[in-house]
This record gives sequence, structure tokens and C-alpha cells, in this order.
Amino acid sequence: MLRENANDLLAFLSVAREGSFTRAAAKLGVSQSALSHAVRGLEERLGLRVLTRTTRSVSPTAAGERLIERIGPRFEEIEDELAALSALRDQPAGTIRITTGEHAAATILSPVLQRLLPAYPKISVEVAVDNEFKDIVAERYDAGIRLGEQVERDMVAVCIGPDQRMAVVAAPSYFAAHPQPVRPQDLTQHNCINFRLPTRGGLYVWEFERDGRALKVRVEGQLVFNTLAPTLEASRAGMAIAYVPEDVVAADLAAGRLVRVLEDWCAPFPGYHLYYPSRRQTSPAFALLAEALRHRE
Repeated sequence: MLRENANDLLAFLSVAREGSFTRAAAKLGVSQSALSHAVRGLEERLGLRVLTRTTRSVSPTAAGERLIERIGPRFEEIEDELAALSALRDQPAGTIRITTGEHAAATILSPVLQRLLPAYPKISVEVAVDNEFKDIVAERYDAGIRLGEQVERDMVAVCIGPDQRMAVVAAPSYFAAHPQPVRPQDLTQHNCINFRLPTRGGLYVWEFERDGRALKVRVEGQLVFNTLAPTLEASRAGMAIAYVPEDVVAADLAAGRLVRVLEDWCAPFPGYHLYYPSRRQTSPAFALLAEALRHRE
């Protein structure tokens, strides 16, 4: 039944698009009688007319319009995916434009590109590293990379990294001169490095959570940055306490260059996702990159 319905639906969609049994039959390479038989079979099973036929024209009925609206895009997605898979027989090519923040660019995107691009010399990737959120549709990006909780619900999102945690760190020399904070509120008595938010221009409020209790602390200090690199440099120099992604200070913590505090207040949160506006991504190059980025446990 499914195969019969699928064939007859394809026949109906072709006639409806062409507005003619003659043109649709020529396009599909079948006889007009076979096409007419298929549409009649569909109508009999549905118990509804889907086409209005006159001696001069063919047009969809209200039921036919609904089928076109609901079913048509599904068949187009299948056709697009089959075309994309066929194109994979040839070497993928083209330019992919991605917007991402500096942390994701360094820890997620760059390692994948280093492995992928040498094997596919016809693929080019333009990466715009910017902590400001971009309208990827308006600015003609193919995709963006952001934390899972920041991705708009109407976007297709692919998880490309593990859950993240933040870390509160400072150099041993800083804590030699200042008592270590034992609760997040203690940070208000310390020299902390603030982060300037790119979109609204305000300062990021440090976020903590323990035992289901969420807490936000508005810190103060002599330094404000809008990128990660100078924040790390200043904290390593013993100038202030920093609040940074855990993975970027793992080596510093292991080597003793930095000391971590309030670890039990730093809860995990959803990691990075590749997002784009439509499932109808027909570029084999994009599909290849998305699959290479996909996070696997």
C-alpha cells in the first residue's frame, strides 16, 4: 500500500505542478493513460477528488492543495537527499561560511578542519570568529556554532561537542596574597576579570549552581576584556581571578600555573552545536563537514 500510494502521489504532484497530464507524462517518461490511472487510483483510495479536470486545464482541488502543501515538501527533501548522496560519488567542493566564537573555533572547529581539509582540497571554509551573535540567514552564513542553550528553536542543531563547565581560577601568587573564596559570594571581595558582552555591551554575570540552587554573582575588578586570550594571560600573571571554560585551563591546572576554586559550584551545561536554518542542506561539502563535526560519545 505504501509503495502504491507513493507512486500515485508522485504522479499527482507532477500533474499538479505542470498543470497538464501531457506535460507531466512527457517529463516522467510515461504514458498519459498510465498517469491518469495513477491519479484515479489515488482518488479512489482517498475517497476525494484531488484534481479538477477540464478540456483545457487541470488544477488541484482543496484536498489536492492540502496534499501539495503537506506532502510536496517531503518528496522534495527525499529528492534533495538522494541528489546529495549521488553527488558524494564525486569529490565534494565549494565554500562553506561559518560564524563561531573564539573558544569553539579553537577547541572544536579547528581540529576538525585540520583533519578534513587536506583530504578534500576542493572544499574551502571561511570562518568568522566573533563572539557576537549573527543572523546567519541575513548575513548569508551556511551555519553557526554556539552553545546548545543559545541556539534558536527554529534552527536545525547538531551537537558537536561534550557538555561544558566553567572554572574559577587564579595564579598561586594571587592566592598567596588573598584568601581563597569558599562560596561564590566571596568573589565580591576579590579582584576579578570581567567579560564585556558583545551584543548588548554589558558585563557578564558569573553563573553558579549547586544542588539545584542557581546563583549569579556580579563581580568587580580592574580588568575587562571581550576575548579569552588576554583573560588567560592576566590570570596566569597573578593579576586577578578569571572565570573561563574548564578545558582551556586544564594544562595550567595540571602544571600548577593556576589554582581552581569553587569547583563544586560549576555545573555542566550543554556544549557546542552546529546550527543552520533548514534540513534541506543540499551541499555535499556541508554534509561532510557537519558529519565530521558531529559529537560522538
